[in-house]
Amino acid sequence: MIRFGMVCMKASEPLHIALVGPLPPPSGGMANQTRQLARLLEQEKIIVELVQVNSPYHPQWIGRLPGARAIFRLLPYLVRLWRALSHADVAHIMANSGWAWHLFAVPAIIISRLQGVPVIINYRGGNAGAFMQRQAWIVLPIMRQAKIIAVPSTFLAELFKRYSLPAMIVPNIVDLDRFKAAANSMVRPPILASPHLIVTRNLEAIYDISTALKAFRQIYERWPNARLTIAGSGPERTNLEAESAQLGLTDAVRFSGRLELQAMSELYANAQIMLNPSRVDNMPNSVLEAWASGVAVVSTDVGGVPHLVRDGEDAVLVPPGDSDAMASAVVRLLEAPGQMEKLINAGRDSVERFSWTQVKPLWMALYQDLARVKLDKAYS
Repeated sequence: MIRFGMVCMKASEPLHIALVGPLPPPSGGMANQTRQLARLLEQEKIIVELVQVNSPYHPQWIGRLPGARAIFRLLPYLVRLWRALSHADVAHIMANSGWAWHLFAVPAIIISRLQGVPVIINYRGGNAGAFMQRQAWIVLPIMRQAKIIAVPSTFLAELFKRYSLPAMIVPNIVDLDRFKAAANSMVRPPILASPHLIVTRNLEAIYDISTALKAFRQIYERWPNARLTIAGSGPERTNLEAESAQLGLTDAVRFSGRLELQAMSELYANAQIMLNPSRVDNMPNSVLEAWASGVAVVSTDVGGVPHLVRDGEDAVLVPPGDSDAMASAVVRLLEAPGQMEKLINAGRDSVERFSWTQVKPLWMALYQDLARVKLDKAYS
């Protein structure tokens, strides 16, 4: 259990939030959002007890035993949950689909109910539709125990509405102080002579980095000085490195591995186009970070992405798995610097609504309302 914030004072007690979620590594969207929210709430003088769902295994070799590792992680997690929730005003549970829901979100919801702590389920993930379709019968009764379901996109809000679950939209947060366009980021012909493309997703099958490699092969044939940096870690790295070699891209493609925040912001600052080839998505942080950094976005039109971007205005959308369409979209941008600049400027405007200044009032209102619910119960 990691504690953020100031010590509770009797004279003026701050809100006490139990924030349940993952932390990097790996640097996935939910882990980054959890870490960022904890830091920002600390700056608002809120006490945050962060109960990490993906704590490192002790001893480390337990992580190599698929059956045993779940138990070694789950039991300490339940103890940390009970302790954190015993003195929390609100439980904020970062939730996702699959086993993560059953192993981590469900226990947090149940223990919160036992402790009398009102719950916010902050649900995210582009695979929610398939998950609900398969397991709604067991997921819905637990979800209805929450006082509030908060989602980052209209895509998820509309999905939950089909199951009679009202959801409030609270967008993801992007750090506009860290991710920002360089002063000299205007598109100029010297840049277009050696374009730098990036992919900033974990190396997992659902993100389909293979399609980005195939698309880049076509771009590389027209721009021999082009570069592609793939920033992320995951189980597909060996296969992707082999595919890159087979495509003759070894000298042009760099697998940087997982980057810390400063290195990631520097990568964006030195890129012109970000490719998001995902097959499943909700509200990718990579799009927000690219917008903030003055980088053009070419993305697949899956899940919540069409709800997030305006095709042809602040991003270009292509079908999933279509490397030809992705390559063509990049070529059109590289051959029309003026259009690319319009896209970048529109992205900078779009990202403003995901700043902490815009998102903070939404979370604060929810926390205050739920804290009053608990207080009213205590004195009723």
